[in-house]
Amino acid sequence: MSKGQGTALVTGASAGIGAVYADRLARRGYDLVLVARDEAKLKALMARLVAETGVKVEILRADLANADDIRKVETRLYSDDITMLVNNAGIAVAGPTIAMNSERLDAMIQLNVVVATRLARAVAPGLAQRRKGDIVNIASVVAIRGDQPAISVGYGASKAYLLAFSEGLDSELAPYGVRVQAVLPGVTRTELWEKGGLDINALPQDIVMETGDMVDAALVGLDQGERVTIPALPDVSDWVAFKTARAALLPNVSHRLPAERYRRTSADGVRQPGRGEHNG
Repeated sequence: MSKGQGTALVTGASAGIGAVYADRLARRGYDLVLVARDEAKLKALMARLVAETGVKVEILRADLANADDIRKVETRLYSDDITMLVNNAGIAVAGPTIAMNSERLDAMIQLNVVVATRLARAVAPGLAQRRKGDIVNIASVVAIRGDQPAISVGYGASKAYLLAFSEGLDSELAPYGVRVQAVLPGVTRTELWEKGGLDINALPQDIVMETGDMVDAALVGLDQGERVTIPALPDVSDWVAFKTARAALLPNVSHRLPAERYRRTSADGVRQPGRGEHNG
C-alpha cells in the first residue's frame, strides 16, 4: 500500500540512476510514473516494485527525442497527484567539439537542456498551486569544472545550464514551499559511459561511485534540505565557500565604466578615458 507520498514521475527510469530512484522512492511510499523508451525493461521494473513494495506503478513509454512524446509526458505532469519530478533522462556525447557529429550534439542539448526545462516547467505550476513538492534535476560535477570536461565540453555545458536553471528555479518556487534540488554526481557506474563511447573500467576505480550509493546520498541530501547535492563531497563547507566566492563577484560585475585594467593606454603611458568619460 502507498504511504501517501503522492506520485513521483521519473524519466530515464528503465536503467541506471532512474531505475534506482524508482526503487528508492517506491520504498519511501511514492506511487510512480516510469518514463523511458524501453517498455520491456519498464514492465519488468514495475512488476518487481509492485511485488516488493505494493505501490502503484504506471508505465509511460516515451521517446523524449519525439515532440509528441514530450507533450505526452508534460500532460501527465499537469496532474494533481504528481508530487515529485526526477529529471534524470540525459545523454553524453564524448570527444572534442571540433570532431563531434553535429546531429548527436544537437540531440544531447535537446534532451539535457530543452526537455529537462520543459518538464520542470510543466510540473512547476501545479506544485506551486498545491504548495508542496520536489523537482530533482540530475546534473553532474562537470557543471562546475567546464575547463576540464571529463566527457566533452558540450556535455559539461549542458549540465552547467541545468545547475544554473535549478538554482534559479528554486529561488522562484521556494516561496510556494516547492524544493528544487540539483544533484551533481561524479563518475557513476551507469550505461551513460558506454553509450557515450567511453570505458568506465579504464578510469581509476577509486573515483567511480556505484549507482545505489549515489542515489541514496542524493536522497539524504534532499532530506537535509540541500538544494545542491554533490554525493562525493566530504565537507559541505567547500560548496559554501564556492558559492561565497561566486557571490563576492556580484557587486563588481556591472558598472557604468569598464574596469581600470581594461581602459586604453596611449603610447606615452597616459591612460585614455573610456567612453562616457572626458578630461577637463
